[in-house]
Amino acid sequence: MRRVRELLSAIRLPALSILVALLVGGVVIILSDLEVLAMIPTNPVGALGEGIGRVGAAYSALLRGAFGNPERIAEALASGEPAELARAARPITESLLKSIPLMFVGLGVSVAFRSGVFNIGGEGQFLMGGLGATTAAIVLGGVGLPAPLVIVGTIAAGALLGASWGFIPGFLKVRAGSSEVITTIMLNYIASLFVFFLLSNWTLIQREDGTQPISKALADYIVIPGILPIPELRLHLGFLVALAAAAVVSWFLFRTTRGFELRAAGLNLDAARYAGMGASSSIVAAMAISGALAGMGGAFEVTGTIKQFSTVVSGGVGFTAIAIALVGGTRPSGVIATALVFGALRNGGGLMGLETSIPIDLLFFIQALVIMFIAAPTLTARIIRMPFKRKAKEVAA
Repeated sequence: MRRVRELLSAIRLPALSILVALLVGGVVIILSDLEVLAMIPTNPVGALGEGIGRVGAAYSALLRGAFGNPERIAEALASGEPAELARAARPITESLLKSIPLMFVGLGVSVAFRSGVFNIGGEGQFLMGGLGATTAAIVLGGVGLPAPLVIVGTIAAGALLGASWGFIPGFLKVRAGSSEVITTIMLNYIASLFVFFLLSNWTLIQREDGTQPISKALADYIVIPGILPIPELRLHLGFLVALAAAAVVSWFLFRTTRGFELRAAGLNLDAARYAGMGASSSIVAAMAISGALAGMGGAFEVTGTIKQFSTVVSGGVGFTAIAIALVGGTRPSGVIATALVFGALRNGGGLMGLETSIPIDLLFFIQALVIMFIAAPTLTARIIRMPFKRKAKEVAA
């Protein structure tokens, strides 16, 4: 029971923050609808009802896009046909698929934050991981190695190159006193331009026609196994690896001496040094581990999901992961849970946009609101308690 209470206590604030963010997002949907606004002067009650109805339709589409249509799922289970089951399960598997890179990069960012450094370079480390995986897949797959060796070598190459890209700002901070915020941001731009140059000029990875900065089709060299025995569902092994990575990171941070030193350096660097801990090396190690996790995310994204490498493969995942790490309290379990929520929002937003013409930018707005309410728990509590306080005053009167 104690563990259950601790879990409920841990998720209370994020859950309330998401609820309040959705409520505020609903108000924004109403206020941005020109047809509803036009009804207000002549029929304010009807305008309110219409606005609430459109918010309900939008969030209904969001949920169905993220988790599937309950009626279709029931029909598919009743029929038992693989094609119907695939169509019914596809929304939720796509939501899980979109959460994979968020899990990896969010875990990496949380490790860096735990050591007291701000890793804003997840975007670049993700790209470099994709570059390392692309190169390794083409080289190892091209020589005809067994599939398991190609997969392990490819993911390891992505993690290694991502770790190298994370090592640089950690080393510069320790040796030269450079701000890791500035160096990681600049390395994001360097990674993007470096990838663009290689995809435009390096024939080993460049697509044969060479007209665009896109790699060769990686499905010709490597196949990441799917989790479910239905070919139409794209959810692959990377999801299970991400969960395993979260378990390993949790064990490392909270069950090992090195993890304790890393967290001690994050809490008070001078005190950690005074206690004889390798505080400086902990910072470098944390940044390298952070980069390795982000690199693994990039490796699985290009080889398992997109199956091709380009300069836009990251899609802003490095910056979204910062929010995920903060919302998740920089704890691996919290990061995984938050990444699943954000993955569902990303996937469900497509259907919401199709059915209601609400732009996908609204989802990013809601994500920003979630972060804001997480950062301001007093504000969240006041908004939740407001109607209850009003009722209490009415009873007292």
